[in-house]
Amino acid sequence: MAPSSALVSKLKVQLKLAISRLRMVQQKETALAKQQRRAMAHLLEAGKEESARIRVENIIREELSVELLEILELYCELLLARIGLLEAKECDPGLEEAIKSIIYAAPRTDVRELQQARALLVEKFGKEFALQAVENSDGMVAERVLKKLRVEPPPQTLVTEYLREIARTYSVDWPKGEKTQPETPQQGEDDDDDENPSGGQAIKDLEAPLSTEELSRATPPRDLGPKLPIRMTPPSPSTDNVRPVIKLPGVPDTKPSAKAREDKPPPYSDAKSRADNGDGGRSGSKKMVVPGKIPDVDELAKRFAALKK
Repeated sequence: MAPSSALVSKLKVQLKLAISRLRMVQQKETALAKQQRRAMAHLLEAGKEESARIRVENIIREELSVELLEILELYCELLLARIGLLEAKECDPGLEEAIKSIIYAAPRTDVRELQQARALLVEKFGKEFALQAVENSDGMVAERVLKKLRVEPPPQTLVTEYLREIARTYSVDWPKGEKTQPETPQQGEDDDDDENPSGGQAIKDLEAPLSTEELSRATPPRDLGPKLPIRMTPPSPSTDNVRPVIKLPGVPDTKPSAKAREDKPPPYSDAKSRADNGDGGRSGSKKMVVPGKIPDVDELAKRFAALKK
């Protein structure tokens, strides 16, 4: 008998190979089942119902086989995750169901890597342990594994449901002329609807005008009135900004600056200032006249004399 550590190392490698093979077989069986379901749809469309009922049993059997491979793959992953527990001489109680299920179901599959892993498990735990698993004398084999391996024809109700689902998937009218009719309300149901108004009657009740008292108690919505394109809350005054002003991006400031105010000419024109000087602007010096001051008689005489010249 090989040493326990070497046997466990071989078992670890074989479990990895078995997991990969199980996944490949599942993908292959799933693809074949899809093709067969399409063939069943063609048979139903052609009216060959009896042939479809016989062939659909093979599809059911293959789907059960795929489910069995999924369960065995999970058991292999469990043993691989707890490979350290297989170093012990006796079987760990937490692994007994997985080990015995693999020993029981592996010969009924076509996965050679799984059968080799089964042989290593039998060598590890002995023939007596393997005999208990094959006969399921202690009932440790998983019940779902036993159900998938039962050899018995599927019930006719299951066959009919499979055919109905295939017809619905591939849009086949089977059974012929079977379509779901909309349910019409009965007389009693109409009476109940009258007692408990709903639908259009409920909408009419909601659209009824409110009384003046209800309107006075109602709170107007916040968005009542014309809506502006921009709404913002003005900034609150602070010590740094006593008079806050909202500035929008892209809008020029219309308030003149201090420099512009200095460069602005006086409110009176040059012609008026030249006239006020009495020389019509010919003299080099200009006499500034304060706006709003009434000239005396002498100044008026000088202006008339300048105008006559």
